[in-house]
Amino acid sequence: MKVLANDGISQSGIDTLQQAGFEVITTKVAQEQLISFINENNVDVILVRSATKVKKDVIDSCPGIRVIGRGGVGMDNIDVDYAREKGIHVINTPAASSSSVAELVFAHLFAGVRFLHDSNRNMPLDGDSKFAQLKKSYAKGIELRGKTLGIIGFGRIGREVAKIALGIGMKVIASDKYVGNAEIKVDFYNGQSINVAIETQPVEDILKLSDFITLHVPAQKDYVIGKKEIESMKDGVAIVNAARGGVIDEVALIEALESRKVAFAGLDTFENEPSPAIKVLMNPYISLTPHIGAATNEAQDRIGKELAEQIISILKTESV
Repeated sequence: MKVLANDGISQSGIDTLQQAGFEVITTKVAQEQLISFINENNVDVILVRSATKVKKDVIDSCPGIRVIGRGGVGMDNIDVDYAREKGIHVINTPAASSSSVAELVFAHLFAGVRFLHDSNRNMPLDGDSKFAQLKKSYAKGIELRGKTLGIIGFGRIGREVAKIALGIGMKVIASDKYVGNAEIKVDFYNGQSINVAIETQPVEDILKLSDFITLHVPAQKDYVIGKKEIESMKDGVAIVNAARGGVIDEVALIEALESRKVAFAGLDTFENEPSPAIKVLMNPYISLTPHIGAATNEAQDRIGKELAEQIISILKTESV
């Protein structure tokens, strides 16, 4: 059986599949050539991340596909329900990248409160001639400790974010449509741990009470944060989006950054991927990354292994 890992897969995932008798193809196939490649090569399984789309046209045109796998959490690039109606297994790896995304959230938060995203642009240009001026410009940073972090979306990733926040002494409040209470276990390197109970609150409270807000929700039809929501926030709030593009109104965000209602933002996902708006890319108050939340060696290793194990379990069971 053949597996096309069109957006890549870790070596550990390849090894696991090959040991089980699968042929793994890692050729990157362009979206417009995907259907013909799958059919010509008799592909049984297609694995994607966020780049490749497996929509109705691919599903209808490739009757040999038995499994569609998404390396990560969100599956908005796959017609999941339609595929399952056609008898195709659709799998993902919701837990494998949670820690990596959570750490990226704090990379943006630490960068923002100490102006690292901006100083790293300006130090190479003016560090030798305007050192004193730059030092003064970046001398009014703040600490995260003791501040309130509001988490919108309290699933696996949101809870990993909460663990880090609690570990560095932040107050954590959260909102989720489907989660009422959650007990967060914070583990330490020496085997000790603490448990912290968090009761979710209405999103309106999160907006009003938070010093920093981070989003961990799936793709939405409407904005989760738009002009109205920003107006209800504290002055000087900061916002991080490492979830999905389109959950924040970027026009409203830029306006709020320019008026200084919002102190800074950290964006890993964008409304117009893979071509984010120039105003977003050039804004000095935004810390930017190109959708790399799950892109750590450790996460990709976990994702590859988990996908491989699910594929083996499904197809080996069916063949018995």
